[in-house]
Amino acid sequence: MLYPAELRARNGVALLAEFSGGASVLQREYAGRTAQGMTRLAILLPLAALPLTASCARDNGTYPSLAQRPAEKRGFAEPEAPPTAPIAADPTLDARIATMQATLATIVTGFDRDAAKATAGAARSGARTIGSDAWLDAQTALASLDDWRAQASSLATDADGLASARAATLAPPYPALERVRTAAAAEVARQDAAIRGLSARLPGT
Repeated sequence: MLYPAELRARNGVALLAEFSGGASVLQREYAGRTAQGMTRLAILLPLAALPLTASCARDNGTYPSLAQRPAEKRGFAEPEAPPTAPIAADPTLDARIATMQATLATIVTGFDRDAAKATAGAARSGARTIGSDAWLDAQTALASLDDWRAQASSLATDADGLASARAATLAPPYPALERVRTAAAAEVARQDAAIRGLSARLPGT
């Protein structure tokens, strides 16, 4: 079986042979060599393509899979937190917390009582006159508020110290202690605001 290229080569040879009838010896020799070269080229071209075809057929290379990876199946939702173990009761700490709660209640009651007196004294006639009896009474009531605030601040410091000592042992936060700690800090802030408001109403404070 002859490939199309070989047919063209043979046709080219025939044409060159026909042409060479009236050509010189040199021209006939050139035409003969050209025909032979075309014939060889027609045979070699199909053979040269065979390695490329075989290479494509033998492509056994591995490629990354397009399937969904295990990490992609988990999605972007936050993982559920593991259940926490119940916090063991601490009777000694519970007793201290109960004492702190009672102390805080006493501080709140005493401060509110003396704050009412200080507010009434600051509203009296002459309270804005430095050195007057009304002014002195208001200043005395205001000083008692400073004492309650100092007690509240000390209580908040004690609660912070207990929480820090517990954290140093890597123990989890104790809910009852955290509640009294938060309450003490909030009371200190409340008393600070009340004292600043009354001080602004009395001259020379």
